[in-house]
Amino acid sequence: MDLMATIENAMTSPFIYLAILALAILDAFLPFLPSESVVIAAAVFAVSGIPSLPLIIVFAALGAFVGDHIGFLIGRLLRRRRPGGRLIRAADRIAPHLHRRGGALIIAGRFVPGGRTAIVTASGATGYPLARFAPFAAIAAVTWAGYSGLIGYLGGAAFESNRMLGLAVGLGLALSITALGELVRYVLRRRRAAIAAG
Repeated sequence: MDLMATIENAMTSPFIYLAILALAILDAFLPFLPSESVVIAAAVFAVSGIPSLPLIIVFAALGAFVGDHIGFLIGRLLRRRRPGGRLIRAADRIAPHLHRRGGALIIAGRFVPGGRTAIVTASGATGYPLARFAPFAAIAAVTWAGYSGLIGYLGGAAFESNRMLGLAVGLGLALSITALGELVRYVLRRRRAAIAAG
């Protein structure tokens, strides 16, 4: 069996929804897991109708939302068990920003590699109110799932006759947008440092 047939079998299996859900949950505290890549890949194949793009987005968003709350809980537990630990000290440095601009950080952190883990854990560790955290986590989860699903779907639609190329374009586009975001963040951070030094 060739690689493309194996990928197609995995992406068109009804178990793909459970895989998306599980990866999106686990990605909150194991950021090396490829949840976004799997959502994009499944969405490339959704062009043919199987799997369903709306279900991909729903399961990805649900997984991201649940995972964010698990990460939040981990932050709370770490605060209780290791109040002077390195992670807690780092969370304390983030706390003023989180309590001032928490919503924006929670949403933006979802799109920064490793940012989701840092922000949701810091939210729990700093005592950020769960009632404020949950709505922003929901917005971040739905936005991320929709973005990932649509990127994959557009890549699949543009290269319907060659799904592997559609998959490569979808993943490449997601990586390019992430890299561009990181570049903008780096430039803004350097500019702020230059102004502060200046």
